[in-house]
Amino acid sequence: MSKSQHFQNPNASASFAALLERHERQLQEGQIVEGRIIEVRTDKVIVDIGFKSEGEIPAGEFIDALGKSTAKVGDTVEVYIEELENKDDVVILSKEKADKLKVWDEISDALEQESVIEGTVRAKVKGGLSVVIRGGVRAFLPGSQVDLRPVQNLDQFVGQTYRFKIIKFNKKRGNIVLSRRALLERERDEQKATTLARLKEGEIVDGVVKNVTEYGAFIDLGGVDGLLHITDMSWGRITNPKEVLKVNQQIQVKVLKYDADTEKVSLGLKQITDDPWETAHQRYKPGTVVNGKVVSLKDYGAFVELEEGIEGLIHVSEMSWTKHIKHPSQVLKMGDIVEAVVLDIDRESNRISLGMKQLEPNPYDVLREKYPVGSRVKGKVRNIADFGIFIEIEEGIDGLVHISDLSWTQRVRHPSELYNKGDEVEVVVLNIDIEAEKPKISLGIKQLFQDPWSRIPREYGVGTIRDGKVLKVLDFGAFVELEEGIDGLVHISEISEDHVEDPREVIKPGDEVKVAIIGIDAEERRISLSIKHAKRMENAGGVTSGGSGATLGDVFGSKLQDALKKPTE
Repeated sequence: MSKSQHFQNPNASASFAALLERHERQLQEGQIVEGRIIEVRTDKVIVDIGFKSEGEIPAGEFIDALGKSTAKVGDTVEVYIEELENKDDVVILSKEKADKLKVWDEISDALEQESVIEGTVRAKVKGGLSVVIRGGVRAFLPGSQVDLRPVQNLDQFVGQTYRFKIIKFNKKRGNIVLSRRALLERERDEQKATTLARLKEGEIVDGVVKNVTEYGAFIDLGGVDGLLHITDMSWGRITNPKEVLKVNQQIQVKVLKYDADTEKVSLGLKQITDDPWETAHQRYKPGTVVNGKVVSLKDYGAFVELEEGIEGLIHVSEMSWTKHIKHPSQVLKMGDIVEAVVLDIDRESNRISLGMKQLEPNPYDVLREKYPVGSRVKGKVRNIADFGIFIEIEEGIDGLVHISDLSWTQRVRHPSELYNKGDEVEVVVLNIDIEAEKPKISLGIKQLFQDPWSRIPREYGVGTIRDGKVLKVLDFGAFVELEEGIDGLVHISEISEDHVEDPREVIKPGDEVKVAIIGIDAEERRISLSIKHAKRMENAGGVTSGGSGATLGDVFGSKLQDALKKPTE
């Protein structure tokens, strides 16, 4: 029914018809106009837009998300004119199209004014995310515009509602491109300006862990990143910053240094608390027994953590009184809880010296009482050095026989000429020094006997024939014992009238031999012996000494002198 049929007054009808005609001439398809709902039916909603015929809108366009109709008689609604009059003289309207066109206008305005629009991420698509904004309009959010930093997993954003900036809009193609990053950058710049304005060295500020590396962590202070170096995380020992911090963790830090020109900020975490070394001397006085955990093993000792930030060193020399420890791993391992004694604390260099052996009695104190100077003791040769031999007199306790204390009579080039590792020998205790940094025990072998050189020149005259026993055979000759503690050297040239290539082929240790004394050097304490001259002289005179000390000079006179000249020369 047309609206002109409702009026009875012909004059009024003519006037209204003229007004309606003018208004109808202004209406055209593609416009968005306001209308009033005059009737709600099951399949359609009738709307009056001021045209001679009412308009119709499908009822489905008024159904909300819950499936209920929002159309009410008397409500004003914006509609889009699709057809003013179709073949049935019906005006076809659309609320959805009006809504969408209105949204497009708002989007266009938002782009021009650089205003913010809200939207919900609906799905992950190729290259980015699909976002629904006003009126159900879909827009595209490129992956590079999602966050300040590249994001590997975009799925975490699906279903989330964010604020965006429109960076591209094509109404004809229905193409809308958004950016969240642009807003985040703007917010960051605003935060940065605020943060930089209040940053001061020494100030404690709140921050969020942004990234953790091997050397430290970057902390977001609000648009400004500061570096928290690993050395400033804890007063204690840290191997990896990840032991202390994790990404997105909220922490308080202290501004150690701030350069306004470069905008570089150095931060500290440990500086929020007091340095434990400030009062360490009160807790760790020398003599204090402490417990701690082994946190590091070096060639020279073990570092023990006594508390966070306080470590002490147990040097290898302080681990045992008697054991020869070359590396602390022979005694300790990482993570061990050990008991030790504070030996010293250096407040200037923040160092504490610890000892383990001090918890046990010093065996050298007992040793000095057990073995007073002059005591005789038996032990095994544990080690041979250029300067002497080490004798183990008790388990783990060695004494040194210096090369000069091996023999009264022999000029020893190397201790190995007389002794082998494992030999059992008797020694005399010369001195036990427990005051030294490392206790020392001095031993002697020659002191077992009286110094024979007070009588040797008198009792062992040149030309005397003596009975002897071969002690040791070397490349250059053999040592022959004349009596206990007295021996001499038979040089290789004095072994036989025949040429001797190797003394070991002629004589061996333990052989009983007769030797002639051909030289005495009291200063050098040397006795030179000859086997071949002893045989020569015995053959010449048919005499045996039998250790009597009788000289052949008394028997052969000049013959002996001639015999002695040759070898001496």
